[in-house]
Amino acid sequence: MRASTLLVVGLLLTTGAQADERLPDLPRLGIEPDGVSVIGVSSGGYMAAQLAVAWPERFAGVAILAAGPWSCAQGGLGQALGQCMATRRGPPDLSALDVRLRDYQARGLVGEAEALAELRAFVWHGDEDGVVNPALGEALAEQLAGWLTSPDEQLRVVRSPGVGHGWPVQADEQVPPSQLAQCRLGGGTHMLACDLDIAGEALGWLHGSLTPPRQGAGSELLRFDQAPFAARGLGKAGYVMIPEGCEEGGCELTIALHGCGMTEEQIDRAFVEYSGLNEWAETNRRVVLYPQATTSLANPQGCWDWWGFTESTWQLDPLHDTREGVQVKALMSMLERLGQSPE
Repeated sequence: MRASTLLVVGLLLTTGAQADERLPDLPRLGIEPDGVSVIGVSSGGYMAAQLAVAWPERFAGVAILAAGPWSCAQGGLGQALGQCMATRRGPPDLSALDVRLRDYQARGLVGEAEALAELRAFVWHGDEDGVVNPALGEALAEQLAGWLTSPDEQLRVVRSPGVGHGWPVQADEQVPPSQLAQCRLGGGTHMLACDLDIAGEALGWLHGSLTPPRQGAGSELLRFDQAPFAARGLGKAGYVMIPEGCEEGGCELTIALHGCGMTEEQIDRAFVEYSGLNEWAETNRRVVLYPQATTSLANPQGCWDWWGFTESTWQLDPLHDTREGVQVKALMSMLERLGQSPE
């Protein structure tokens, strides 16, 4: 076969492969703006706090699992490892973090204190967490209590004995055993077989009384193209769960952020399918957005950026934990897209 013919065939094959890989865009769903929440675990918990502090007026509530105080790392990997996962450098200095928050507020880099004070918040930590010290969950709860107008009414703190690091789920016949990790030891998919419905507890606290899940509810789990929201550390594709009827608009939204080691490329769809959020969302007209981070040399575990790796290397004080953070911007752009009227 002549070289020119081989070139044409090669181009056709390449074009066909690219067409097969083309993903749909994140749809416009006319999301109700007053019913948006964000929930995250581990690095996703830190990112959930960053989103809620950056844009508190855009969220009704935030749920943070297995993570520590907002902006704990203060832009440093050493700080992240030594004081925000382990505590060998001592506990986080909450007064210093408050100074950081007030400085950001004065510069318009995060939301105003009045909006932050109105959030509802849910904090969870496992007592046997060997990755993020449970004392950091206590520090987070203390930090949030200092910000909220009525902590007794707005903040719920849950600490579960015998549970390790990860996202606890109810292990039933719908969840393949291969997709679960041991409750105390964690690892693997980080989906902990603990017989805890943390998804239902968190959503119930943030949004009030909910209709219980039911079998056979109709929904669509769409894998969408994340390229339009290009940001360092973002994966090629994300997922969005759309309950039946929500294509026409008027539903609420929860953004669900995985932890380190929990991206699609690492555990496939285990978090997306088995978090427990989908079942509650289906019966309560709630869309669930599952953005995906990715692995890289700077971020080998596929974490969300809670210490500043996505920002310019020359920045002494990266703005990853503000409205200017590249991942914060990307996630808020996804929220904006879902809020637009359906086509």
